[in-house]
Amino acid sequence: MTYKTKLLSAAAALAFMSGLPATAQSEELTVAYFLEWPMPFQYAKATGMYDEALGMPVKWVSFDAGTAMSAAMASGDVQIAVSQGVPPFVVATSAGQDLILADIAVSYSENDNCVVAEALEIEKENAKELEGKKVGVPIGTAAHYGFLEQMKHFGVDITTMEIVDMAPADGAAAFAQGNLDMVCGWGGALRRMTEHGNVLLTGAEKEELGILVFDGISTPASFAAEESELLSKFLAVTEEANAMWNAGDKKAEMLKVIAKDAGMDETAAEESLATFTFPTMEDKLSAKWLDGNVQNFMLGVANVFKEAGSIPVALDTYADTVDPSYLAAAQSN
Repeated sequence: MTYKTKLLSAAAALAFMSGLPATAQSEELTVAYFLEWPMPFQYAKATGMYDEALGMPVKWVSFDAGTAMSAAMASGDVQIAVSQGVPPFVVATSAGQDLILADIAVSYSENDNCVVAEALEIEKENAKELEGKKVGVPIGTAAHYGFLEQMKHFGVDITTMEIVDMAPADGAAAFAQGNLDMVCGWGGALRRMTEHGNVLLTGAEKEELGILVFDGISTPASFAAEESELLSKFLAVTEEANAMWNAGDKKAEMLKVIAKDAGMDETAAEESLATFTFPTMEDKLSAKWLDGNVQNFMLGVANVFKEAGSIPVALDTYADTVDPSYLAAAQSN
């Protein structure tokens, strides 16, 4: 899902998003989400679990880009965005929009990675041999940050490498033709890349190093402060749906509902969900996620964006843009 990891003309949206207040409206709740991005919360959405728990009807509005979600929250049209990507969130907060990340919507570390050409026979044990090689990287994206962090972990001197700015689809094509030694990307392009090479680290191994690939549940800070109980109840229902999916015994029933709500056939939805993980509440509240790692990750991504010229400035810290207290409060709902 390319739009979820690109900046998507972010510079043009900065002026619009900056400084516009979001008004909390306790009599109604409008939530943003993506079609063709199947997740357990859609089972709760379609079966009325949110309406019942919150005591009000929830209006769901689909978007095609995380930057549009930011703009809608800035204008007050949307109060909560489910599965907003890190890049658009970082762009908005770096520009001064008062958003907070309240929860982790989904982790898809297996769906964003770098692949080494099979002919090189380079694995993590001999990754230093990547020095001097040619790599295709989508500059100024979370995948770019992941590439830099992996090379740092393996002690690879990237100044020796020829780094070419390539969109994942283009990189996959060049990689298949043997024109690149290594390539980075996500989604369908990544699957095509792995037909011709191997990854150095699995998604789980990347997460242990703090290299995250995830979407969050974001909201204007003003709404969170004024409607803290409502937000926590919303997060509690989302957590309930995730737990149901993770338990496994209702997956067949849930998949039918999720696929229909996502506008997908069941096979496509199942294939997408197979690349997703939904961390437990305990995990999300730990240092691995919201208690430190997410904040550090966003700072690293922002610095990559700034260096690439994708954003004019980065914040000194993104600690104030993450507030897990509403998720913690959801444990009692």
